[in-house]
Amino acid sequence: MEGEEQKKLDVISNEVFVKALISSGRTCLLVSEENEDAIIVPPAQRGKYLVVFDPLDGSSNIDCGVSIGTDTNNVSVEDALQPGSSLVAAGYCMYGSSCTFVLSTGNGVNGFTLDPSLGEFILTHPNIKIPKKGKIYSVNEGNAKNWDEPTTKYVESCKFPQDGSSPKSLRYIGSMVADIHRTLLYGGIFMYPADKKSPNGKLRVLYEVFPMSYLMEQAGGQAFTGKQRALDLVPEKIHDRSPIFLGSYDEIEKMKELYAESKAN
Repeated sequence: MEGEEQKKLDVISNEVFVKALISSGRTCLLVSEENEDAIIVPPAQRGKYLVVFDPLDGSSNIDCGVSIGTDTNNVSVEDALQPGSSLVAAGYCMYGSSCTFVLSTGNGVNGFTLDPSLGEFILTHPNIKIPKKGKIYSVNEGNAKNWDEPTTKYVESCKFPQDGSSPKSLRYIGSMVADIHRTLLYGGIFMYPADKKSPNGKLRVLYEVFPMSYLMEQAGGQAFTGKQRALDLVPEKIHDRSPIFLGSYDEIEKMKELYAESKAN
C-alpha cells in the first residue's frame, strides 16, 4: 500500500467489533482493550448489554502463525465496574488451523467450529468439562526470578514432585486464548502471577481475567487471584489488572493452600 500507512490488524479488528456491536442494537456500553475510554452507544441504537472485549489477543504472535483470538463477556447494566459474578455470558474465538468459538451463557460451556463450506459454526465440543486434575502447567518461566513464594513452590512441585508422581509438562504459547483453550480441554493450570515487575499482575480484569474465569468455573474448574475468587473482584478502573491462576479444580486448590501457608507464615 504505497503512500498509505497500513493499520495494525488489532486496530482493524477493534473497528470491526465496535461497528458490529453498535449496529446490533443490543448494547449500551463497550469497553475494548484498544480504547482508553468506554464507548457509549448512541441512544437510537442502544440496548441493555455492556460488552467488554479484547479484539485480538496474542496479536504479537501473528507473524509466526501462532493461534490468536478474541475474548469477550457481557453484563446486563450500564456500569462497567462490576464484579465478574455479574456476567451473563462470556466466550472467546480462536483463530488458527480452525476457527473455534467457545461460549457460556451460564449453563455450561460449549465449543463450536466454523465450517467454511457452510459459513456457519457447528457444535463440536458440547458441554466441555475440564478434568479435575491436570498434567500440564502453563506459565512464562522467564519471569521466575521475580515470582512470589507460592508460585515458585507450585512450579517446583510440578517439576520435582515429592509424591512419586511423574513431573508435569510445561506448555506455554503466549497467546492467552490458545493457552486457556488447551487448559480447558486437557486440564492443568494457567498462571499469570504478580511479580516484582508487575505487583498488580499483568492481565486486564474486565476483558481477560473475567471471561476466562467465568468459562473455567462453568466447566468445573476454578479461578483464583492469589487472594480471592477471581469473579469476586470489583475493578476500580476499566483497564485494571490482576494476577490470575486458572484451571483444574484440584490444581487451583493446591495453589490456594500454598498462598494460605505463605500468609500464615
